[in-house]
Amino acid sequence: MARPPASTTVVRDPVTPAADRRRSTPLLVVASMRPEQWTKNLLVLGGIMFGGRLLDAGAIGRAAGAFAVFCALSSAVYLFNDLADRAADRTHPLKRTRPLASGALAPRTAVLAAGVLSLGGVAGATLLGEAFALVACGYLALLVLYSAALKHLVIIDVLTIAGGFVLRAIAGAVAVNVPIGHWLLICTTLLALFLALSKRRHELVLLGDGATGHRRILEEYSPYLLDQMIAVVTASTLIAYTLYATSPDTAQRLGTSRLGLTVPFVLYGIFRYLYLVHQKRGGGSPAALLLTDRPLLICVALWGVSVALMLYSPLGR
Repeated sequence: MARPPASTTVVRDPVTPAADRRRSTPLLVVASMRPEQWTKNLLVLGGIMFGGRLLDAGAIGRAAGAFAVFCALSSAVYLFNDLADRAADRTHPLKRTRPLASGALAPRTAVLAAGVLSLGGVAGATLLGEAFALVACGYLALLVLYSAALKHLVIIDVLTIAGGFVLRAIAGAVAVNVPIGHWLLICTTLLALFLALSKRRHELVLLGDGATGHRRILEEYSPYLLDQMIAVVTASTLIAYTLYATSPDTAQRLGTSRLGLTVPFVLYGIFRYLYLVHQKRGGGSPAALLLTDRPLLICVALWGVSVALMLYSPLGR
């Protein structure tokens, strides 16, 4: 029998991994909600941290509620995204094991779960106030639109991802009724762009020549182009955070002039992430990288503890 030409693509039916066959439907739904990605929603706690409300029991409760709302909404978005991408994910070396791509979870079940999570998240958001509900609904609408169309538009795709991070930060401030500084929004935007561009680079390197076959938008990018963008965003992020941390306005508003001492943690964290992206071919999942790379995790923890001490203890005065 003659072999098919080298260019012929052989399409195989999805094969459900043995581990998924042993899991119940609720566990498959939870896996598709990607709870390991909920660390991204910690951004909603930025408002209570930098707004001086960390020791306020009422604010803590509202911030926890905001975190729960965004966990529900982001989980719904992941389900919608996996539904839209399940055919392409079957050809991906990592994503093909996801419950929807592997065929272990029925699309109808995923639609139902996404709907329940969306309604539950929006209902919970209304309990935290009209302004918070508007931001939460804006986040859900933006990310669903990303799954449906915006992820196919060059540059717009990474800007949309960054927008999701910024809306988390805004929602956290709105939830506890504190103003959010423009510098903090700028830093959040730039850091989110850094992570999104690194993710795109990881996809290109991981998939190699098959990248464009997996996702059309990857045709518009190249490792060189992404490296140029990452270089610009990296420098901008470091400059923006340094200006924010050392600004007299920040010192007056936060009550400490020592926030600049946290700049080395930001420098190391970004350089460590770049090392993992370029030398270890990481960056596909920023949340997973944070949880699995001990030096990066320690760096982020030390930054958080340092900021808390400077804002809420005599050491920062």
